[in-house]
Amino acid sequence: MKEKEIEQSLKLFIVLSRAYRAINENVNKLISTYGLNPTEFAVMELLYHKGDQPLQQIGGKILLASGSITYVVDKLEEKGYLRRVACPTDRRVTFAQITEEGKKLIENIFPNHEQKINDLMSELTTDEKNTAIELIKRLGLSAASK
Repeated sequence: MKEKEIEQSLKLFIVLSRAYRAINENVNKLISTYGLNPTEFAVMELLYHKGDQPLQQIGGKILLASGSITYVVDKLEEKGYLRRVACPTDRRVTFAQITEEGKKLIENIFPNHEQKINDLMSELTTDEKNTAIELIKRLGLSAASK
């Protein structure tokens, strides 16, 4: 019984990993057509939807090492999509702020992005998506607490 359970857990892990990779590759291919890499897109999307963010906190919000954030922010700044803004109340904090050009870019590309994700998820019904969300969230929370 225990062996069967272990075998099933391994199979689930492989299936989840392969599905994530296939979906991610599709989305990343689309993102590259915008002249951005996935990390740049994630930073832009975060700033667009959540507003100015302290540079020190961006990595945690998009699951990226903090050392890489400086590089990504530099690249986006060079492209004119964001700017650094000093915090008026704490000199140690610098915010990343999306520029008007950055907003226009996201407003232009985001509808395609969300449609692509919807297309990739369209294999499942709404009820199946809800079930998958609940189950995968439960797995993630459980794994994070171990």
